[in-house]
Amino acid sequence: MANRQLIAGVDSSTQSVKVVIRDAHTGELVRQGRASHPDGTEVDPAHWLSGLHAAFADAGGLDDVEAISIAGQQHGMVAIDAQGEVIRKALLWNDTRSAKEADDLNREVGGDQEIARKVGSKLVASFTASKVRWMADHEPENAARVASIALPHDWLSWQLQGGKDLSTLFTDRSDASGTGYFDPSTSHYREDIVRLALRHDQELTLPKIIQPAQFGGKTVSGIPIAAGAGDNAGAALGLQAQPGDVIVSLGTSGTAFAVSETPTHDASGAVAGFADATGRYLPLVCTLNAARILDAACRILEKNHDEVAQLALAAKPGANGLTLLPYFEGERTPNRPKATGVFAGMNLNNSNQEDIARAMVEGMLAGLADAVDALVALGVGVNRILLIGGAAKNPAVPVIASALFGREVLVPPAGEYVADGAAKQAAWALLGEMPTWNLGEVTHHTSVATPDVMARYKELKNNTQDWS
Repeated sequence: MANRQLIAGVDSSTQSVKVVIRDAHTGELVRQGRASHPDGTEVDPAHWLSGLHAAFADAGGLDDVEAISIAGQQHGMVAIDAQGEVIRKALLWNDTRSAKEADDLNREVGGDQEIARKVGSKLVASFTASKVRWMADHEPENAARVASIALPHDWLSWQLQGGKDLSTLFTDRSDASGTGYFDPSTSHYREDIVRLALRHDQELTLPKIIQPAQFGGKTVSGIPIAAGAGDNAGAALGLQAQPGDVIVSLGTSGTAFAVSETPTHDASGAVAGFADATGRYLPLVCTLNAARILDAACRILEKNHDEVAQLALAAKPGANGLTLLPYFEGERTPNRPKATGVFAGMNLNNSNQEDIARAMVEGMLAGLADAVDALVALGVGVNRILLIGGAAKNPAVPVIASALFGREVLVPPAGEYVADGAAKQAAWALLGEMPTWNLGEVTHHTSVATPDVMARYKELKNNTQDWS
Protein backbone atom coordinates (compact mmCIF):
# COMPACT_ATOMS: atom_id res chain seq x y z
CA MET A 1 0.00 0.00 0.00
CA ALA A 2 1.44 3.32 -1.07
CA ASN A 3 -0.12 5.20 1.84
CA ARG A 4 0.80 2.69 4.54
CA GLN A 5 2.37 4.37 7.56
CA LEU A 6 4.22 2.16 10.02
CA ILE A 7 4.53 2.79 13.73
CA ALA A 8 6.40 0.92 16.48
CA GLY A 9 5.08 0.04 19.93
CA VAL A 10 7.34 -1.17 22.73
CA ASP A 11 6.62 -3.07 25.94
CA SER A 12 9.68 -2.92 28.19
CA SER A 13 8.55 -5.28 30.95
CA THR A 14 10.28 -6.86 33.92
CA GLN A 15 11.32 -10.02 32.10
CA SER A 16 11.66 -8.93 28.48
CA VAL A 17 11.12 -6.26 25.86
CA LYS A 18 8.67 -6.72 22.98
CA VAL A 19 8.40 -4.59 19.83
CA VAL A 20 5.49 -4.59 17.38
CA ILE A 21 5.55 -2.82 14.02
CA ARG A 22 2.00 -2.09 12.86
CA ASP A 23 0.16 -0.18 10.17
CA ALA A 24 -1.04 3.02 11.84
CA HIS A 25 -4.38 3.00 10.00
CA THR A 26 -5.44 -0.65 10.13
CA GLY A 27 -3.38 -2.02 13.01
CA GLU A 28 -2.07 -4.81 10.79
CA LEU A 29 0.94 -6.50 12.42
CA VAL A 30 3.80 -6.18 9.93
CA ARG A 31 6.61 -7.65 12.04
CA GLN A 32 7.75 -7.98 15.64
CA GLY A 33 10.78 -8.67 17.81
CA ARG A 34 11.79 -9.32 21.38
CA ALA A 35 14.75 -9.67 23.73
CA SER A 36 15.21 -10.82 27.32
CA HIS A 37 15.89 -8.76 30.43
CA PRO A 38 18.05 -9.95 33.34
CA ASP A 39 16.41 -11.33 36.46
CA GLY A 40 16.42 -9.47 39.75
CA THR A 41 14.65 -6.71 41.62
CA GLU A 42 17.39 -4.18 40.84
CA VAL A 43 18.80 -3.86 37.34
CA ASP A 44 21.31 -1.65 35.54
CA PRO A 45 19.10 0.29 33.05
CA ALA A 46 21.79 -0.21 30.41
CA HIS A 47 20.40 -3.74 30.03
CA TRP A 48 17.01 -2.30 29.05
CA LEU A 49 18.63 -0.16 26.36
CA SER A 50 20.71 -2.98 24.90
CA GLY A 51 17.62 -5.21 24.98
CA LEU A 52 15.58 -2.54 23.22
CA HIS A 53 18.11 -2.26 20.40
CA ALA A 54 18.24 -6.06 20.13
CA ALA A 55 14.44 -6.19 19.90
CA PHE A 56 14.45 -3.45 17.23
CA ALA A 57 16.93 -5.51 15.22
CA ASP A 58 14.83 -8.66 15.74
CA ALA A 59 11.84 -6.71 14.38
CA GLY A 60 13.71 -5.76 11.23
CA GLY A 61 14.80 -2.29 12.29
CA LEU A 62 13.06 1.09 12.28
CA ASP A 63 14.14 2.51 8.91
CA ASP A 64 10.55 2.56 7.59
CA VAL A 65 8.89 3.52 10.90
CA GLU A 66 7.31 6.98 11.18
CA ALA A 67 6.60 7.09 14.93
CA ILE A 68 7.41 5.15 18.08
CA SER A 69 6.07 4.92 21.63
CA ILE A 70 7.38 3.04 24.67
CA ALA A 71 5.30 1.51 27.44
CA GLY A 72 7.01 -0.08 30.40
CA GLN A 73 6.93 -1.58 33.85
CA GLN A 74 5.70 0.93 36.40
CA HIS A 75 7.33 2.36 39.53
CA GLY A 76 11.00 1.51 38.86
CA MET A 77 13.37 4.18 40.20
CA VAL A 78 16.09 5.39 37.83
CA ALA A 79 18.17 7.96 39.73
CA ILE A 80 20.12 10.35 37.45
CA ASP A 81 22.84 12.88 38.30
CA ALA A 82 23.40 16.33 36.80
CA GLN A 83 25.62 14.88 34.03
CA GLY A 84 22.86 12.49 32.94
CA GLU A 85 24.53 9.41 34.42
CA VAL A 86 22.63 6.68 36.25
CA ILE A 87 23.64 6.84 39.91
CA ARG A 88 22.83 3.26 40.95
CA LYS A 89 20.99 0.21 39.68
CA ALA A 90 17.28 0.84 39.19
CA LEU A 91 15.06 -0.52 41.96
CA LEU A 92 12.10 -2.30 40.31
CA TRP A 93 8.43 -2.43 41.30
CA ASN A 94 8.88 -5.88 42.86
CA ASP A 95 11.72 -4.81 45.17
CA THR A 96 10.15 -4.87 48.65
CA ARG A 97 13.06 -3.47 50.70
CA SER A 98 11.30 -0.09 51.00
CA ALA A 99 8.15 -1.28 52.83
CA LYS A 100 9.12 0.56 56.03
CA GLU A 101 9.96 3.71 54.10
CA ALA A 102 6.51 3.63 52.48
CA ASP A 103 4.91 3.56 55.93
CA ASP A 104 7.18 6.38 57.08
CA LEU A 105 6.20 8.60 54.14
CA ASN A 106 2.50 7.91 54.56
CA ARG A 107 2.77 9.05 58.18
CA GLU A 108 4.97 12.10 57.42
CA VAL A 109 2.64 13.37 54.69
CA GLY A 110 -0.23 13.34 57.16
CA GLY A 111 -1.56 9.79 57.30
CA ASP A 112 -3.25 7.40 54.91
CA GLN A 113 -6.19 9.67 54.13
CA GLU A 114 -3.96 12.63 53.34
CA ILE A 115 -1.50 10.78 51.09
CA ALA A 116 -4.41 9.20 49.19
CA ARG A 117 -5.97 12.64 48.77
CA LYS A 118 -2.73 14.12 47.44
CA VAL A 119 -1.57 11.35 45.05
CA GLY A 120 -4.56 9.01 44.71
CA SER A 121 -2.91 6.10 46.52
CA LYS A 122 -1.56 5.00 49.85
CA LEU A 123 2.14 4.30 49.32
CA VAL A 124 3.49 0.75 49.45
CA ALA A 125 6.97 -0.60 48.74
CA SER A 126 6.42 -0.74 44.97
CA PHE A 127 5.96 3.03 44.55
CA THR A 128 8.90 5.11 43.34
CA ALA A 129 8.67 7.53 46.28
CA SER A 130 9.21 4.68 48.74
CA LYS A 131 12.34 3.63 46.89
CA VAL A 132 13.62 7.21 46.82
CA ARG A 133 13.25 7.40 50.61
CA TRP A 134 15.03 4.05 50.98
CA MET A 135 17.96 5.46 48.99
CA ALA A 136 17.98 8.64 51.09
CA ASP A 137 18.12 6.62 54.31
CA HIS A 138 20.51 3.85 53.24
CA GLU A 139 22.60 5.51 50.51
CA PRO A 140 22.64 9.23 51.39
CA GLU A 141 25.68 9.85 49.19
CA ASN A 142 23.67 8.64 46.18
CA ALA A 143 20.59 10.63 47.19
CA ALA A 144 22.71 13.79 47.39
CA ARG A 145 23.68 13.40 43.70
CA VAL A 146 20.12 13.10 42.39
CA ALA A 147 19.23 15.70 39.74
CA SER A 148 16.33 13.77 38.20
CA ILE A 149 14.31 10.61 38.73
CA ALA A 150 12.97 8.70 35.75
CA LEU A 151 10.85 5.62 35.29
CA PRO A 152 11.88 2.80 32.93
CA HIS A 153 9.83 4.01 29.97
CA ASP A 154 10.87 7.66 30.53
CA TRP A 155 14.53 6.72 30.61
CA LEU A 156 14.33 4.65 27.42
CA SER A 157 12.49 7.42 25.53
CA TRP A 158 15.21 9.81 26.73
CA GLN A 159 18.02 7.49 25.68
CA LEU A 160 16.58 7.28 22.17
CA GLN A 161 16.93 11.08 22.06
CA GLY A 162 20.58 10.83 23.05
CA GLY A 163 20.14 10.80 26.82
CA LYS A 164 22.20 13.90 27.69
CA ASP A 165 19.96 16.90 28.38
CA LEU A 166 17.73 16.41 31.45
CA SER A 167 15.29 19.02 30.11
CA THR A 168 14.31 16.61 27.31
CA LEU A 169 13.06 13.93 29.72
CA PHE A 170 9.32 13.36 29.31
CA THR A 171 6.61 10.98 30.51
CA ASP A 172 2.83 10.68 30.63
CA ARG A 173 0.15 10.85 33.34
CA SER A 174 -0.31 7.10 33.58
CA ASP A 175 3.27 6.26 34.48
CA ALA A 176 3.79 9.40 36.59
CA SER A 177 0.76 8.39 38.68
CA GLY A 178 2.69 5.37 39.95
CA THR A 179 5.50 7.42 41.46
CA GLY A 180 3.72 8.44 44.66
CA TYR A 181 4.61 12.09 44.03
CA PHE A 182 2.16 12.95 41.24
CA ASP A 183 -1.49 13.97 41.58
CA PRO A 184 -3.58 12.37 38.78
CA SER A 185 -6.51 14.69 39.57
CA THR A 186 -4.53 17.83 38.69
CA SER A 187 -1.86 16.21 36.47
CA HIS A 188 0.92 17.90 38.46
CA TYR A 189 3.86 16.62 40.43
CA ARG A 190 3.82 16.91 44.21
CA GLU A 191 7.38 18.15 44.51
CA ASP A 192 6.90 18.58 48.24
CA ILE A 193 6.57 14.79 48.52
CA VAL A 194 9.56 13.92 46.33
CA ARG A 195 11.71 16.39 48.29
CA LEU A 196 10.42 14.89 51.52
CA ALA A 197 11.37 11.44 50.22
CA LEU A 198 14.86 12.62 49.22
CA ARG A 199 15.38 14.49 52.50
CA HIS A 200 16.79 17.53 50.72
CA ASP A 201 15.65 20.59 48.74
CA GLN A 202 18.11 20.58 45.87
CA GLU A 203 16.80 21.46 42.42
CA LEU A 204 15.24 18.57 40.49
CA THR A 205 14.33 18.21 36.82
CA LEU A 206 11.47 15.75 36.74
CA PRO A 207 10.24 14.41 33.37
CA LYS A 208 7.71 16.79 31.83
CA ILE A 209 4.18 15.47 31.34
CA ILE A 210 3.23 15.02 27.68
CA GLN A 211 -0.41 14.93 26.58
CA PRO A 212 -1.67 11.54 25.35
CA ALA A 213 -1.69 12.40 21.65
CA GLN A 214 1.55 14.43 21.58
CA PHE A 215 5.12 13.66 20.61
CA GLY A 216 7.71 14.40 23.29
CA GLY A 217 10.87 14.30 21.21
CA LYS A 218 12.69 12.55 18.37
CA THR A 219 15.18 9.73 18.16
CA VAL A 220 18.72 10.58 17.12
CA SER A 221 17.72 9.47 13.61
CA GLY A 222 14.64 11.72 13.62
CA ILE A 223 11.72 9.40 14.42
CA PRO A 224 9.07 11.16 16.57
CA ILE A 225 8.55 9.59 20.03
CA ALA A 226 5.08 9.66 21.59
CA ALA A 227 4.39 10.06 25.29
CA GLY A 228 4.57 6.40 26.27
CA ALA A 229 2.67 4.86 29.18
CA GLY A 230 2.74 2.57 32.17
CA ASP A 231 2.24 -1.07 31.26
CA ASN A 232 -1.33 -1.41 32.57
CA ALA A 233 -2.43 1.82 30.88
CA GLY A 234 -0.79 0.54 27.70
CA ALA A 235 -2.74 -2.71 27.93
CA ALA A 236 -6.02 -0.82 28.41
CA LEU A 237 -5.25 1.25 25.32
CA GLY A 238 -4.29 -1.85 23.33
CA LEU A 239 -7.60 -3.48 24.27
CA GLN A 240 -9.50 -0.31 23.36
CA ALA A 241 -11.08 -0.39 26.82
CA GLN A 242 -13.83 2.09 27.59
CA PRO A 243 -15.33 3.39 30.85
CA GLY A 244 -17.08 0.45 32.54
CA ASP A 245 -14.51 -2.07 31.31
CA VAL A 246 -12.50 -3.94 33.94
CA ILE A 247 -9.37 -5.71 32.73
CA VAL A 248 -8.17 -8.67 34.77
CA SER A 249 -4.59 -9.56 33.82
CA LEU A 250 -3.19 -12.91 34.92
CA GLY A 251 0.56 -12.85 34.59
CA THR A 252 3.25 -13.42 37.21
CA SER A 253 1.28 -10.93 39.27
CA GLY A 254 -2.45 -10.38 38.92
CA THR A 255 -4.04 -7.00 38.29
CA ALA A 256 -7.59 -5.77 38.02
CA PHE A 257 -7.98 -2.25 36.64
CA ALA A 258 -10.81 -0.20 35.22
CA VAL A 259 -11.10 2.72 32.85
CA SER A 260 -12.96 5.40 34.81
CA GLU A 261 -14.12 8.96 34.13
CA THR A 262 -13.44 9.95 37.74
CA PRO A 263 -10.39 9.60 40.01
CA THR A 264 -10.29 7.41 43.12
CA HIS A 265 -8.64 8.04 46.50
CA ASP A 266 -8.43 4.87 48.59
CA ALA A 267 -6.80 5.33 51.99
CA SER A 268 -6.92 1.57 52.68
CA GLY A 269 -4.21 0.95 50.09
CA ALA A 270 -6.21 -1.72 48.25
CA VAL A 271 -6.88 0.41 45.14
CA ALA A 272 -4.16 2.51 43.54
CA GLY A 273 -5.55 5.71 42.01
CA PHE A 274 -3.66 5.73 38.72
CA ALA A 275 -4.28 7.67 35.52
CA ASP A 276 -4.83 6.02 32.15
CA ALA A 277 -3.26 6.85 28.78
CA THR A 278 -6.20 8.78 27.32
CA GLY A 279 -6.85 11.52 29.90
CA ARG A 280 -9.12 9.37 32.07
CA TYR A 281 -8.28 7.36 35.20
CA LEU A 282 -7.21 3.78 35.86
CA PRO A 283 -7.98 2.61 39.43
CA LEU A 284 -6.01 -0.59 39.91
CA VAL A 285 -5.60 -3.47 42.34
CA CYS A 286 -2.44 -5.58 42.16
CA THR A 287 -1.95 -9.03 43.67
CA LEU A 288 1.37 -10.88 43.69
CA ASN A 289 -0.02 -14.36 43.13
CA ALA A 290 -1.54 -15.26 39.78
CA ALA A 291 -0.18 -17.55 37.03
CA ARG A 292 2.42 -19.10 39.31
CA ILE A 293 -0.40 -20.64 41.36
CA LEU A 294 -1.30 -22.70 38.29
CA ASP A 295 2.38 -23.60 37.89
CA ALA A 296 2.34 -24.80 41.51
CA ALA A 297 -0.79 -26.85 40.81
CA CYS A 298 1.03 -28.56 37.95
CA ARG A 299 3.93 -29.46 40.24
CA ILE A 300 1.74 -30.64 43.11
CA LEU A 301 -0.52 -32.77 40.91
CA GLU A 302 2.24 -33.78 38.45
CA LYS A 303 0.06 -32.71 35.52
CA ASN A 304 0.40 -30.21 32.68
CA HIS A 305 -1.76 -27.09 32.47
CA ASP A 306 -4.41 -28.64 30.23
CA GLU A 307 -4.68 -31.66 32.54
CA VAL A 308 -5.03 -29.40 35.59
CA ALA A 309 -7.82 -27.56 33.75
CA GLN A 310 -9.63 -30.84 33.01
CA LEU A 311 -9.37 -31.86 36.67
CA ALA A 312 -10.67 -28.48 37.87
CA LEU A 313 -13.64 -28.53 35.51
CA ALA A 314 -14.48 -32.09 36.57
CA ALA A 315 -14.88 -30.97 40.21
CA LYS A 316 -17.96 -29.31 41.66
CA PRO A 317 -17.81 -25.52 42.16
CA GLY A 318 -16.40 -24.88 45.60
CA ALA A 319 -14.23 -28.02 45.53
CA ASN A 320 -16.40 -29.74 48.15
CA GLY A 321 -15.43 -27.17 50.76
CA LEU A 322 -11.70 -26.93 50.01
CA THR A 323 -10.48 -23.31 49.92
CA LEU A 324 -7.07 -21.91 49.01
CA LEU A 325 -5.65 -18.61 50.22
CA PRO A 326 -2.99 -18.25 47.49
CA TYR A 327 -0.32 -16.18 49.26
CA PHE A 328 2.53 -18.32 47.92
CA GLU A 329 4.85 -15.31 47.53
CA GLY A 330 3.46 -13.12 50.27
CA GLU A 331 0.83 -10.64 49.11
CA ARG A 332 0.56 -7.02 48.08
CA THR A 333 -3.24 -6.65 48.27
CA PRO A 334 -3.93 -7.09 51.12
CA ASN A 335 -0.50 -5.87 52.19
CA ARG A 336 0.95 -9.04 53.78
CA PRO A 337 4.50 -9.36 52.43
CA LYS A 338 5.40 -12.23 54.77
CA ALA A 339 2.20 -14.25 54.40
CA THR A 340 2.12 -17.85 53.17
CA GLY A 341 -0.50 -19.91 51.35
CA VAL A 342 -3.23 -21.71 53.28
CA PHE A 343 -5.43 -24.68 52.36
CA ALA A 344 -8.53 -24.78 54.56
CA GLY A 345 -11.45 -27.18 54.89
CA MET A 346 -9.54 -30.25 53.73
CA ASN A 347 -11.14 -33.58 54.58
CA LEU A 348 -11.24 -37.13 53.27
CA ASN A 349 -13.99 -36.23 50.82
CA ASN A 350 -12.05 -33.48 49.02
CA SER A 351 -8.56 -34.96 49.25
CA ASN A 352 -8.45 -35.77 45.55
CA GLN A 353 -6.88 -34.32 42.43
CA GLU A 354 -10.08 -32.80 41.05
CA ASP A 355 -10.94 -30.80 44.16
CA ILE A 356 -7.33 -29.73 44.75
CA ALA A 357 -7.10 -28.50 41.14
CA ARG A 358 -10.44 -26.67 41.46
CA ALA A 359 -9.47 -25.06 44.76
CA MET A 360 -6.18 -23.80 43.32
CA VAL A 361 -7.83 -22.22 40.28
CA GLU A 362 -10.59 -20.75 42.45
CA GLY A 363 -8.06 -19.44 44.98
CA MET A 364 -6.02 -17.68 42.29
CA LEU A 365 -9.13 -16.09 40.78
CA ALA A 366 -10.82 -15.27 44.09
CA GLY A 367 -8.09 -12.74 44.86
CA LEU A 368 -8.88 -10.97 41.59
CA ALA A 369 -12.64 -11.19 42.14
CA ASP A 370 -11.99 -9.60 45.53
CA ALA A 371 -10.06 -6.88 43.68
CA VAL A 372 -13.05 -6.21 41.41
CA ASP A 373 -15.23 -5.93 44.52
CA ALA A 374 -12.80 -3.31 45.87
CA LEU A 375 -13.19 -1.28 42.67
CA VAL A 376 -16.98 -1.49 42.90
CA ALA A 377 -16.86 -0.36 46.54
CA LEU A 378 -15.15 2.86 45.39
CA GLY A 379 -17.93 3.56 42.92
CA VAL A 380 -16.15 2.29 39.80
CA GLY A 381 -18.67 1.12 37.21
CA VAL A 382 -18.25 -2.45 35.96
CA ASN A 383 -19.98 -3.37 32.71
CA ARG A 384 -17.57 -5.90 31.19
CA ILE A 385 -14.75 -8.12 32.45
CA LEU A 386 -11.87 -8.61 29.97
CA LEU A 387 -9.51 -11.44 30.90
CA ILE A 388 -5.95 -11.34 29.53
CA GLY A 389 -2.52 -12.75 30.34
CA GLY A 390 -0.86 -16.13 30.05
CA ALA A 391 -3.14 -17.87 32.56
CA ALA A 392 -6.25 -16.75 30.63
CA LYS A 393 -5.37 -19.41 28.04
CA ASN A 394 -6.02 -22.19 30.59
CA PRO A 395 -9.42 -23.68 29.59
CA ALA A 396 -10.69 -23.74 33.18
CA VAL A 397 -9.85 -20.14 34.00
CA PRO A 398 -12.52 -18.18 32.04
CA VAL A 399 -15.27 -20.61 33.08
CA ILE A 400 -14.41 -20.44 36.79
CA ALA A 401 -13.71 -16.69 36.58
CA SER A 402 -17.27 -16.04 35.36
CA ALA A 403 -18.65 -18.05 38.31
CA LEU A 404 -16.57 -16.12 40.86
CA PHE A 405 -17.06 -12.67 39.31
CA GLY A 406 -20.77 -13.33 38.87
CA ARG A 407 -20.54 -11.74 35.42
CA GLU A 408 -19.87 -12.64 31.82
CA VAL A 409 -16.15 -12.85 31.08
CA LEU A 410 -14.68 -11.88 27.70
CA VAL A 411 -11.34 -13.29 26.55
CA PRO A 412 -9.66 -11.44 23.65
CA PRO A 413 -7.13 -13.32 21.51
CA ALA A 414 -3.70 -13.73 23.08
CA GLY A 415 -1.54 -10.75 22.17
CA GLU A 416 1.07 -8.21 23.20
CA TYR A 417 -1.49 -5.70 24.41
CA VAL A 418 0.97 -3.42 26.21
CA ALA A 419 3.11 -3.07 23.07
CA ASP A 420 -0.07 -2.74 20.99
CA GLY A 421 -1.25 0.07 23.27
CA ALA A 422 2.05 1.88 22.80
CA ALA A 423 1.71 1.39 19.02
CA LYS A 424 -1.81 2.83 19.12
CA GLN A 425 -0.46 5.80 21.07
CA ALA A 426 2.17 6.41 18.36
CA ALA A 427 -0.53 6.12 15.68
CA TRP A 428 -2.75 8.58 17.59
CA ALA A 429 0.01 11.17 17.71
CA LEU A 430 0.95 10.57 14.07
CA LEU A 431 -2.57 10.62 12.59
CA GLY A 432 -4.11 13.21 14.91
CA GLU A 433 -6.93 10.88 15.95
CA MET A 434 -7.22 7.57 17.78
CA PRO A 435 -7.49 4.69 15.28
CA THR A 436 -9.82 1.74 15.88
CA TRP A 437 -8.22 -1.62 15.15
CA ASN A 438 -9.77 -5.07 14.92
CA LEU A 439 -8.84 -7.10 18.02
CA GLY A 440 -9.88 -10.40 16.44
CA GLU A 441 -12.34 -12.94 17.81
CA VAL A 442 -13.33 -12.37 21.44
CA THR A 443 -14.76 -15.41 23.25
CA HIS A 444 -17.58 -15.06 25.80
CA HIS A 445 -17.94 -17.19 28.94
CA THR A 446 -20.93 -17.26 31.29
CA SER A 447 -21.23 -19.55 34.31
CA VAL A 448 -23.64 -19.83 37.23
CA ALA A 449 -22.45 -17.46 39.96
CA THR A 450 -20.92 -19.05 43.08
CA PRO A 451 -21.12 -16.40 45.82
CA ASP A 452 -20.66 -19.08 48.51
CA VAL A 453 -17.16 -19.78 47.20
CA MET A 454 -16.23 -16.10 47.49
CA ALA A 455 -17.78 -15.94 50.96
CA ARG A 456 -15.55 -18.82 52.12
CA TYR A 457 -12.51 -17.19 50.54
CA LYS A 458 -13.16 -13.85 52.24
CA GLU A 459 -13.76 -15.54 55.59
CA LEU A 460 -10.44 -17.37 55.27
CA LYS A 461 -8.67 -14.15 54.24
CA ASN A 462 -10.12 -12.23 57.17
CA ASN A 463 -9.28 -14.94 59.72
CA THR A 464 -5.63 -15.49 58.84
CA GLN A 465 -4.18 -12.18 59.99
CA ASP A 466 -1.99 -13.83 62.58
CA TRP A 467 -0.55 -16.27 60.03
CA SER A 468 1.21 -13.49 58.14
